[in-house]
Amino acid sequence: MTSLPSDLSLTENITTIIRPPYFYISGFTGIPHMKYYYVFLCFVYIMSLIGNTFVMFVISMDRSLHSPKYIAVFNLALTDVCGTTALVPNLLDMFLFGRQYISYDQCLANYFFVVIFLFMQSFNLIILSYDRLVAICRPLRYHVLVSHRFMFQLTGAAWVFAVFIVLFPLSFITRLSFCGSVVINSYFCDHYPLYSLAAPCSDVLPNRVLSHLIPYKNPNKLSVLTYVLYISFHPLSLHRSLRHRAIKTCTSHLILVAIYYLPSNITYLFVFFIPSNIRIINLSLTSVLPPMLNPIIYVLKTEEFKVSRKHSAP
Repeated sequence: MTSLPSDLSLTENITTIIRPPYFYISGFTGIPHMKYYYVFLCFVYIMSLIGNTFVMFVISMDRSLHSPKYIAVFNLALTDVCGTTALVPNLLDMFLFGRQYISYDQCLANYFFVVIFLFMQSFNLIILSYDRLVAICRPLRYHVLVSHRFMFQLTGAAWVFAVFIVLFPLSFITRLSFCGSVVINSYFCDHYPLYSLAAPCSDVLPNRVLSHLIPYKNPNKLSVLTYVLYISFHPLSLHRSLRHRAIKTCTSHLILVAIYYLPSNITYLFVFFIPSNIRIINLSLTSVLPPMLNPIIYVLKTEEFKVSRKHSAP
């Protein structure tokens, strides 16, 4: 365990809740050859910024892409830019320059901004899966069922709901006392490693229940379920060309969801059997890879976007 500097001491407020002025993010400490992983993270971050910024620019400039679907696509690209920016630069600053001490308030802010964008990535994938489902299953009613107003309302509701489900467990964190270790065994101020530190001197049962009920990867289960039901019951009734298009759309989206969803859930399922170093690297990859892959798998290969790029080319 890493001890706090000599000038750091525990403080107690009038409600007897003990809050350390600083936490220590252990993260990748002690993992060999991590400098290569940091180079990889820099590459992923730069590619995510370039790809998603390009997507937002093209959608903004091309009026043919001002459709309900691309409202959701723009929101996904914006979420990916904000999410990677909230996580990767801070992560590199901590572990490349040894600034792994983080104040109590900064830790809660770090948790809020990282997790809210992870939730929004999941919700955006659900919205896009619904859009494609309606477009393929009910093409004649698509513009009635998925209007501009409906898509704006849906994405707005997703943001409001994401803020609520992040603030809810965060409020339970603020009620905990930390009287033991201040070392967070993760690459950011994640919920489970954070409330686990309070277990010796606080009742963390509500936090434990919340961590199982609303982990930020869970929303993708709805996206997977949407496509499983669709593939199971609908493609057989479609014309062969439409069936091929439907399966192609579903496959691309499910690959993206699988990359985002499966590794993290396998890690959480076997958390007691997977070495800590492997768990941390695996979870960090599932946080940074999807924003880089979203433009490639789900956006840049779509026919509308290909046509738009051809028209915008000199």
